[in-house]
Amino acid sequence: MTMSNAPDPDPIAGPLSELQGCEAAVMRPLILVPTYNTGRILPRTIEDLLARWPEVWVVVDGSTDGSAALLEPLAANHPGLSVLSLPVNRGKGAALLQGVEVAAAAGFSHVLTVDADGQHPAGLVPQFLKLAEKHPRAAILGRPVFGPEAPQVRVQGRKLSNLMTHLETLAWGIPDSLFGMRLYPVNAFLEAFRETRWGRRFDYDAEIAVRLAWQGVPMLSVPVPVRYLTAAEGGVSQFRYMRDNLLLSSMHFRLLAGSLPRLPLLVWRSLHGGNPLRGIRVDTEEQP
Repeated sequence: MTMSNAPDPDPIAGPLSELQGCEAAVMRPLILVPTYNTGRILPRTIEDLLARWPEVWVVVDGSTDGSAALLEPLAANHPGLSVLSLPVNRGKGAALLQGVEVAAAAGFSHVLTVDADGQHPAGLVPQFLKLAEKHPRAAILGRPVFGPEAPQVRVQGRKLSNLMTHLETLAWGIPDSLFGMRLYPVNAFLEAFRETRWGRRFDYDAEIAVRLAWQGVPMLSVPVPVRYLTAAEGGVSQFRYMRDNLLLSSMHFRLLAGSLPRLPLLVWRSLHGGNPLRGIRVDTEEQP
């Protein structure tokens, strides 16, 4: 892994465990973007994010299309932009885990994950960060609001995955199991990954959400308008229907089995109110 413009660890902002007993502790968030062969849309996505928050890290997951080089002009003018390059493709979950581990060592308390393909609106970054300041122990999870251009096979297909995560967590409050715009407390994220060797590829989004729910991490849902870009606009997808649907299916069978020994705890939490942020309604506050 190579890294440019990496900040030194911040001695002021410690990990989330130090935030647990002090609501006024310093919160240091980072935007983290995994990318694999995203092409020319990548610098545009990163530039939009940098306009909203100065510290953005990009994890290049073994890309072979030269897209990482397109970030060099941005890096020259933005000291908070860092690029972590993995030599081979390891999957979205593995790339994010690598990035969060480095971010934790550098003193970041929270990470906002954003996809590199331009689907997630950068204008919502301030809202996610504001909600994290108000609820520092919570996972702030995007709930996609699809436009008419969204492929219906993707829109309808995720409903089964959402149903499964509700069963696996006794409806803790995961708004969408497959959506990638999320803000996590760093320590909770790393603890969820320590529990499993899975979740390193496309199964990451659902796997991490379920395991955070099993931990009892509060979850807050934020509606996020999603735009599917055409190929002419630079849109690209790494989703492979046969391969990744098989991966998701096996993941849900595994998570459902894993929920059984946790069932008494899940029932107890449900009877005592469940997710403490469930009743909070959040409206979209996208900035231009």
